[in-house]
Amino acid sequence: MARRVGSAVLVAMLATASAGGCGSDPDPDPVVRPAWSELTLPMPAGAAGRFMPRAAAACDGKWYIVGATAGADGVTQPAAWVSTDMQTWTSLTIHAESYYGKQNVIYTAGCREGRLAAVGGKVGGAHGNPRVSSWYQQPDGSLTEVRARFELYGGPVAINVSRMAAGPKGWMITGNRYSGAAVWTSADSAKFEILEDAPELSSDERGETWAADVVVAPDGWLVAGGFIAAGRTDRDPMAWRSTDGVTWRRTAAPGEAEYDEFQRAAVSDDGTAYAVGLRGLKFGAWRLEGDQWQARARFGGSSGASVLSVSGLTATGEQLVTTVSDGARYAVWLSPDGGASWRTVAAPTAMPWGANQAASVFEADGRLLLLADEGQVGRVWRTESPLGAGPEK
Repeated sequence: MARRVGSAVLVAMLATASAGGCGSDPDPDPVVRPAWSELTLPMPAGAAGRFMPRAAAACDGKWYIVGATAGADGVTQPAAWVSTDMQTWTSLTIHAESYYGKQNVIYTAGCREGRLAAVGGKVGGAHGNPRVSSWYQQPDGSLTEVRARFELYGGPVAINVSRMAAGPKGWMITGNRYSGAAVWTSADSAKFEILEDAPELSSDERGETWAADVVVAPDGWLVAGGFIAAGRTDRDPMAWRSTDGVTWRRTAAPGEAEYDEFQRAAVSDDGTAYAVGLRGLKFGAWRLEGDQWQARARFGGSSGASVLSVSGLTATGEQLVTTVSDGARYAVWLSPDGGASWRTVAAPTAMPWGANQAASVFEADGRLLLLADEGQVGRVWRTESPLGAGPEK
């Protein structure tokens, strides 16, 4: 039986009204107030409970949503859906090969040539570390867990496995080892190889590297994260670029005395790279101009009592949409000018932050998805209208 999953049209329609007397318009509403619609996702065969949407991907006319389902007893099962029209969704058949694979929550995905690949994890084992699996799509459309040695993603030098991207050169996953930032690459998503201790990408005598996200750039790959210089304790933003996934070069952003780092990256349809992350007690945006990152506006933030985090970022032209958390709830922010200014977006629900909650945003082909898991119910919203429409005239 299909369960109703929330969906929303994120249309930035900002109303203005003519002011009397002076003949000028008042300031526009600083909050973008969308009109919301709904999608319907089918519950996978044999599953029951609630949806746990985590990420989305799109390519060659296909849209994918990945995540999991959770029963009343808290047991999770990996799940994924596909649609060709954003209206009718089909649940993919899942073939899990391992004990933890059968409980995976799929949290990142990449798509190329109409085929999906993904990464999921489940906390377990003697040390309570995430047990990570990658997934590839069979010709019949089913999603199959990749058999891999434990040390490929785990083991004594593992720290985390973060994000996946797909492009003309294949698939890439980024994450971190005790040696610093690392990547996993695959030409077909059926087998990944790890690159760790790589010059420039990994930590060295200059300091410690940290990878948070990976995206496809016009000239290859871009990994975004941070760097702690030797003798210091605060992190500065840093990114790495590679044409082949093997040889890397650093592109640092201006550092400040505060704790700063890239947490999410996105490349616009014109090839411009953007990043959003932490700048002290606020969020910050950056734009890559040539080989130099330029700091853009700060926004949001907290009083310092909570940990800030960025969970999603999309870029269309100069318009950026991001999901962030102040440690209490998730929020959506919109920039129409490449991060130079920001406005909050009124969400359709509270979107609380917590260990079992999540929110992310994804855009492709002029359509945007907002995914949220409130801990009791999972919801997905969409927009089919151009984002960032200005005030009505």
